Amino acid sequence: MSTNGIHVKDLTKVYRVPEREAGLKAAVVSLLQRKHKEVRAVDGITFDIEPGEIVGFLGPNGAGKTTTLKMLSGLLYPTSGELSVLGHLPEKRQRELLQRITLVMGQRSQLNWDIPAIDSYDLYRAIYGIPQEQFTKIRDEMIALMQLQGLVNKPVRNLSLGERMKAEMVGALLHQPQVLFLDEPTIGVDVTMQRRMRTFIQEYNHKHKATVLLTSHYMADVQALCKRVIVIHHGTILYDGDLAGLVGRFSAMKTLVVSTSDMNGKAPDMAQYGNVLKAEPNRTTLRVSKAEAPQVTARLLADLPVTDLTVEDPPIEEIIETVFATPDEIAQ
Repeated sequence: MSTNGIHVKDLTKVYRVPEREAGLKAAVVSLLQRKHKEVRAVDGITFDIEPGEIVGFLGPNGAGKTTTLKMLSGLLYPTSGELSVLGHLPEKRQRELLQRITLVMGQRSQLNWDIPAIDSYDLYRAIYGIPQEQFTKIRDEMIALMQLQGLVNKPVRNLSLGERMKAEMVGALLHQPQVLFLDEPTIGVDVTMQRRMRTFIQEYNHKHKATVLLTSHYMADVQALCKRVIVIHHGTILYDGDLAGLVGRFSAMKTLVVSTSDMNGKAPDMAQYGNVLKAEPNRTTLRVSKAEAPQVTARLLADLPVTDLTVEDPPIEEIIETVFATPDEIAQ
């Protein structure tokens, strides 16, 4: 593994949390004899990310994604396992590493809540020791790209969630980091700005050869940016590979969209070919099993005056739901 990438082996994070039953009696007993249980937020995960890769890190809420990102960025100490980022141990919080990484969390603000974002940017310039001329150029370019003119002069508390996320992204990249840990970076952002932010991340990756580990519940982000995805559930990795492989492995169904010429008002019984998802005049959307798709396609072409026929995989959101719904079967 290159010292310029990310290396994770058997990484584990266990929390020891107190627990008690409800009620006054249980509350009194817990004062004298507190019970604890172990929660394995991350349970022995292993992966390597090479320099310049953009990797999607997927999983339901509570899967261990944010805990992993916090360990990679040095905010949490791992319970056990090996971990290195750019050849450094993140938990040591060495300046040489902190100047080369960034963490953007959609659910947390890194900007000072009571002052304008533009003032926080000046603070970041001082912290990272960015030359004034370089800082001004980078700051102004990113503010223009994110359409933040005027907004950066307002106190952060007065910004909407989407506006704050754009301001957060600018602040996180002022020091031109080599590794980006992005946790829901497009949350609360409208569709147009989501596309703009995706383009920005992609261009930043190409320009700086930056490594990106991205979590997002918007599959459009993952499809646009990530060739490779890591799927995590209950703290363990269920899948690590290319996005196309995920679709091929876990998609048991196909979607067929059939268009026909006019049949003199006689509508065929399309249910005989598969599960009808949508019926329109001379156009039907069917769902059939992957194994039966070739035979169904042949029957449609033989039986009906077909003018157009497409065969597609189900939306990636449905495939991800399938992965999360049957983790035990998938892990085998």
